[in-house]
Amino acid sequence: MLDHQHQRRLDDLFDAMKAANESFLGYPFAKGFSYESLWRFMRFSGNNFGDPFGPETYRVSSRLLECEVIEFFAGVFRASPSQIWGYITNGGTEGNTYGLYLGRELYPNAVAYFSRDTHYSVSKAVRLLRLEHVLVQATPSGEIAYEDLAQRAIRSRDRPAIVVANIGTTMKEGKDDIKKIRRALHNVGVEEVYIHSDAALCGPYAPFQSPRTPFDFLDGADSIMLSGHKFFGAPIPCGVVLARKQHVQRVLRTANCNGSFDTTLSGSRSAYTPILLWYAIRSLGKEGIKRMFEQCEGLAAYTVDELKARDVKAWRNPSALTVVLPPVKESLRTKWQIVTQDVSHLVVTPGTTKEQIDALVEAMTNR
Repeated sequence: MLDHQHQRRLDDLFDAMKAANESFLGYPFAKGFSYESLWRFMRFSGNNFGDPFGPETYRVSSRLLECEVIEFFAGVFRASPSQIWGYITNGGTEGNTYGLYLGRELYPNAVAYFSRDTHYSVSKAVRLLRLEHVLVQATPSGEIAYEDLAQRAIRSRDRPAIVVANIGTTMKEGKDDIKKIRRALHNVGVEEVYIHSDAALCGPYAPFQSPRTPFDFLDGADSIMLSGHKFFGAPIPCGVVLARKQHVQRVLRTANCNGSFDTTLSGSRSAYTPILLWYAIRSLGKEGIKRMFEQCEGLAAYTVDELKARDVKAWRNPSALTVVLPPVKESLRTKWQIVTQDVSHLVVTPGTTKEQIDALVEAMTNR
């Protein structure tokens, strides 16, 4: 049992996190979700180590549900489950690293390309994997500059290319068209290409956006990553990475300790996060995900309209949930936890309310 002082520290931390949860708009995390019915699983030492589709000796796991999550997203990303392998990661960084790892194993002599608006995890991953890499310019919308990609690839046209396509950049939710990426590289003579789609925020709803940007397996992706704690609002950071099975075969090893296959980066993995994601997709289904996206997209459109009506130069990419703003003052950054680089932004995720938007708009424009 904790003494009174330590119990008080937990109570204070809970109150602080609860208050902060009511006043953030700058991060792409959902609010207002409820997973209380799953708390009972926290009494187990759940561990999904090894290949989720392989043999297992440790059965205090949720690997059956993990496989169902993978099969669900294989369908969302227009691939047959028989052609796709995947697992639940500890977050987006692991998913991006895994995709680049598969690309490097396929093409050890490749050059990696990604735009300047790419998430910092990709720069970290290429350093860890010792991949030669090239930064490509991005357009003002956050989309990769295809002509600049082609010009930079000309210098290494005799080598394969590994490209990270942003399916929603961090600051502007810009999207890279993987068909245009392949065409740009083909036009300068690069034929061996591996494309990893970083769809951290947008993965669950990208199939429902209009216009739809080519990003999935049918469009030509080799691997795709999405985060579980962003749009779905899992209370524990997690993600999903999927890849074509023929690429995964190159990294398959046998794990001596349990007889399973060693195909993941992290080995031991949470048994709880697959339960959370399984619960989310089974509760919502594809139609529920679509409705949730449409509600958020409508509120994002309302936000831009309200700000423009008050002479704030706000904008968003087509059907995006990210509203781009001029840099806001420090007091607003602190109160609303708003991320600011060359621009500021807010992200309308599930659980964001019109009242929160109205309060921020009023604070930004109250003279």
